[in-house]
Amino acid sequence: MSGYHIFSQFYDNLTFNVDYKKRADYIQSVLSLCGHKWGLTLDLACGTGSLTVELKRRGVDIFGIDGSYDMLSIAMDKAYDEGLEMLFLCQQMENLDLYGTIDTCICTLDSLNHITDRQKLQQVFDKVALFMNPDGYFIFDVNTVYKHRNILSNNTFVYDTDSVYCVWQNSLKENNIVNIDLDLFEREGETYSRYSEHFKERAYEIGELKEMLSKSGFEIKGIFNDMTTDPLSDTADRAVFAARIIEAKNRE
Repeated sequence: MSGYHIFSQFYDNLTFNVDYKKRADYIQSVLSLCGHKWGLTLDLACGTGSLTVELKRRGVDIFGIDGSYDMLSIAMDKAYDEGLEMLFLCQQMENLDLYGTIDTCICTLDSLNHITDRQKLQQVFDKVALFMNPDGYFIFDVNTVYKHRNILSNNTFVYDTDSVYCVWQNSLKENNIVNIDLDLFEREGETYSRYSEHFKERAYEIGELKEMLSKSGFEIKGIFNDMTTDPLSDTADRAVFAARIIEAKNRE
């Protein structure tokens, strides 16, 4: 994810329905099911840092990376308000470059769907593998092809919060890519200020993701319906992957 200057200002308001405490609990349950402890953890594409801060509050040794300076500015403010010393770095996912290795990487809320080029997504998997300690785990979620074709599709959604009114328009293209146009109206007393944002998301077939993960040296330990440890169903709108590194294929 890069840019999102306007979207970052409204992101938290538009994701008000995300319960980060429950999501932190859920990721912990997946790791426990896999018999893995957090260790040094990277929150990849951390956005405004709500989950990163929640996990840090729980004692997880975690840092965040995102491609948007604007998102990270909000994340750093959250950490400061909590009195937490946290590292946030601005990097594109496919150009991940760390000073050392990690034990766990998480990437949540469909962040990987923002990478619409298959080769770049492969680079992300390669980079995560490169910096991961032996037996490390990569936990991530993605919107499914089912969601892109049947829920997002060519539909329009409206979000009305106390501070912003948002019209979210989708357009389904080839390769399960959805073009997303946002019209955002910020309330200022009796007047509104209008902003626009545009981005794309791509849904990948589960088989494609398996192939790419294997190519990077990961072994898949589970693919679940979101917020459960039930096996992925055909009509799931989000898939959660738990992948263990066996041997990074691109280590120098």
